[in-house]
Formats: sequence, structure tokens, C-alpha cells
Amino acid sequence: MTETDDSARHAAKMAKKKAARDKIMATKTDEKGLIVVHTGKGKGKSTAAFGMIFRCIAHGMPCAVVQFIKGGMSTGERDLIESRFADICQFHTMGEGFTWETQDRTRDMEMAQAAWAKAKELIRDPANRMVLLDEINIALRYDYIDIGEVVEFLATEKPEMTHVVLTGRNAKDELVEIADLVTEMELVKHPFRSGIKAQIGVEF
Repeated sequence: MTETDDSARHAAKMAKKKAARDKIMATKTDEKGLIVVHTGKGKGKSTAAFGMIFRCIAHGMPCAVVQFIKGGMSTGERDLIESRFADICQFHTMGEGFTWETQDRTRDMEMAQAAWAKAKELIRDPANRMVLLDEINIALRYDYIDIGEVVEFLATEKPEMTHVVLTGRNAKDELVEIADLVTEMELVKHPFRSGIKAQIGVEF
């Protein structure tokens, strides 16, 4: 087979694939605000969610972030949003650290409830096209927030065109059930297991 024949076969194959793809895409005409869940043991849940937030910012779409667990530690994404994009993206760090750091369940519950109240306020505002609830799955896992209330709120009060992104390990089954898009990050390898600490630009 000559190089010309090979190129012709490849072009014909790709043309057939494109036609099939175009036919499928022609049926995808609806738009809606999505419920997106990033979960799993692998790294990248919040990272991917912030990628979506930065897409919204780039498109001039008002958006907001509520961090349920992370405390006062400086992070690149928060510093950048607050210094450059505060006019289009609200950022609320409502947690005080992970539960093993605070060691105060009552305080953790109070902070989680306050974060959920802020989240509801932001989601109810139809001007916000996307709201990221970072690490809310951790708060739900420890029953700091009632999963039934979260599911009901998202099902009945979320504006039609608002996207809500929820991150954190161990997403509750009820949340996965109502979500439009669920991605589970799988852990294959992590430098922490080799004694390497969290590093600036990678983890925060």
C-alpha cells in the first residue's frame, strides 16, 4: 500500500467518523444548569472545578465559590480571584480546616451550616451562572449538613440555568443520583506516599 492509499483510507475513515459524530451532535440541542459532582480518592477534584470557574470568568459569566473545609491558608486560586476577578467571582472561605485539625465537632458543624447558608444565597441569585461548593462532600460525609436538605434545595430552588459544582471524596449516593455529571477521580499514584509534601503550584 502506498502512502497515498494510506492517506486516502485515513481520510475516508475520518469522514465517516465525522458524519456519525455530526449526526449525534445534531440531536444535542437542550441547555440547562448542571449539577456537577467531582469525587473519588484521586487528586484533581477541586483543581478541575476551579478550571470550570476560570472558564466562567473568561467568558464574563458571574460566578461564586464557597469553600466548606479549607481554612485561612493562602491558595493560588483564591489569591488570583480575589486580587484580579473579585468583580465577577465572589469567593467565600467558610471553613477552618479539616476536622482532624479543628478537633471541635460543634464548631465544625456551625461553620458548615454557615457555609451552606451562604451557598444557598449565592445559588438562589440567578445572576450567578456557576457556584462551586468546594469540599461540601466532606461536610455531608460527617453529617454536618443534611443530605436530604441539599438534594431538595438543588432539585427545587436552583435556577434553571445555574450550574452547581460540588467537590470532595465520598459523595453521597443521593447526590450522585440527582447529578447531571459525575466524575470519580481514581488514585493511581501520589507523591505523598513517597514522603513528598504538598507543594505550591501543585496542591495550592
